Parts: sequence; C-alpha cells; structure tokens
Amino acid sequence: MDLTAEIFNNEDAAREHLESLRWPNGPYCPHCGERENHHRLEGKTTRAGLFYCRACRGQFSVTVGTVFERSHIPLHKWVLATYLLTSSKKGMSAHQLHRTLGVTYKTAWFMAHRIREAMTDKSGSGPLGGGGKIVEADETYVGPAKSEFRNGAWHYKQGVGGKRAVVTLVERGGRARSIHFDRIKLKDVREFVVTNTDRASHLRTDESPLYTRMGREFASHKTVNHSKKEYVRGDASTNAAEGYFSIFKRGMRGVYQHCGEQHLQRYLNEFDFRYSHRIALGVDDWQRGALALKGISGKRLTYRRTNEKEAQS
Repeated sequence: MDLTAEIFNNEDAAREHLESLRWPNGPYCPHCGERENHHRLEGKTTRAGLFYCRACRGQFSVTVGTVFERSHIPLHKWVLATYLLTSSKKGMSAHQLHRTLGVTYKTAWFMAHRIREAMTDKSGSGPLGGGGKIVEADETYVGPAKSEFRNGAWHYKQGVGGKRAVVTLVERGGRARSIHFDRIKLKDVREFVVTNTDRASHLRTDESPLYTRMGREFASHKTVNHSKKEYVRGDASTNAAEGYFSIFKRGMRGVYQHCGEQHLQRYLNEFDFRYSHRIALGVDDWQRGALALKGISGKRLTYRRTNEKEAQS
C-alpha cells in the first residue's frame, strides 16, 4: 500500500474519493433522499464539501449518516486508518494507529471501533453456502479464564466454560460468519447455524453433540472425531474453520492482546470481514479498503456507547 497516495495526505482528495465510493451515481440528501434538487455550497467561509438540499432545506456532506459524522479528525486520516486496518491480516492495534496517524491513543481506539462498525455486515449478505456447497461449523474458546471473588480470594473458573465462547461458520472457498455467546447452548447455536446457512448446504462439523440433530436439516452432515485424532475423512473436516480460528487467535494475542468481552463481537466482525474479502477470493488490499468505506453509511457509534466499560485494544 502506497502511504504517500494523495487520498491519505490531502483532505480534498480524501473527500472526493469517499464521495465516489458512497455516491457512485451522484450525491443525494441523507436527510430526505433527494437526488436532484440540491447544489454544492461554495464560498470562503463555507466548509468544503457541503451541500444544500432545496427539498428539505437541510445541509449535508458525504460524512452525514456515517460512522465519520461529526468527527473533528481530518478525513484523510479516517481514510488512511480504514485502509491500514483492512489490509493488515491480523489487525492493527490502537497504539500502532496512534503512532502512524499522529493522534492520541484514545482517539485511535475510538477510530478503530468506528471502522469495525463499518466492517460489520448489518444489512445481511445472505446465508452462507447453497446447493452443492460445504459449510463448516465449529466452536472455540478465547481469552483468559473468568475469575470470581469468594472466600476472600480470587478464583479462576476451571475448564473452557470460564473463557469466551465463539461459534464460526466458514463456507469453503467463501465467507465466514462468527458470533460470541456468553454460554454455549444448543438452541442458541442451532438458531445461529440454521439462520446463517442455506439448508441446501452440506454441513461439516466435529463430533460435538451441538450439531447432531441440526445436521439433519441440511443436505448432508458429516463429522470428524477429533478426540480420536481424526481430522479428515473424505470431504469431512473442519480445517477451514480451524484455519480461521488460527488467524483470529494470533491477532487477538499478538496484536490486540487485551479485549473487553463487551467488544469481542466487533473484533469478530473485523476478522470476518477480512476473511470474507481475502486475496484468495480476488479482493486485494485496495478493494477491501474501498468495501469498508462503502459500509460506513447508516451506522453511528458514539464514544459513550463504545466506552460503556473500560477496555483496551
């Protein structure tokens, strides 16, 4: 990635780049949806990039109605931060963003969460899989064991139940979708799997009883028995899901290191986004960054909402 590119260093170039991505068919008013009855305001005292809508008599710019709205951070730094976060396979810490962008750590932390919000697929891009396709489902547990204070001392809960539970669906040669559960329950896992996987898909899992009954709802269901060191049998395996977990855990341990449980889903959305738009699927770093910038619309994230509990990234 060429960090000397004009869109990363010039405010006007960054705004024009964002306008071309958000408004490929021309600007429209985010307040009333008007596409023609508006004009760009010009003048020495007028903020650059400002439009006036004659239909609703409101003013707007390309950042209104996006995660960048009402931000005092220069737009070219937002664009650079987005491309940096989307092009780093295992993510980029807020400390690294703070040093690269020349902003405070607190600002970089909040910027990263706003960008993760843009990377979140809230509109829904349809279920994974389909006729003839294979979808793998698997669960993992991340982070330190949870602790509780009793009898005058801190005690760590034993077993995987004390960690943070994650269930991931991976379409072989395609997208990934993950969710964080407070506790793994069969009914919750089933709802997630059947809602996000086309019933015509072939489901592949390990021997976990979580998937035994729901497997009957798909075109086929095959398992491998990890407890007996069986990892591949024909087309039955969960290697794609294990590969996703490997990338995710290396990123969380080596890059982010600390993550409050209330923020875990946003980090999962970040890794899902990069995995679902990876180079193996024909999406390069520039295209991935552009896709994230296209996803800024219709999403707002205030600092108060983000920082309801103390957390670091």
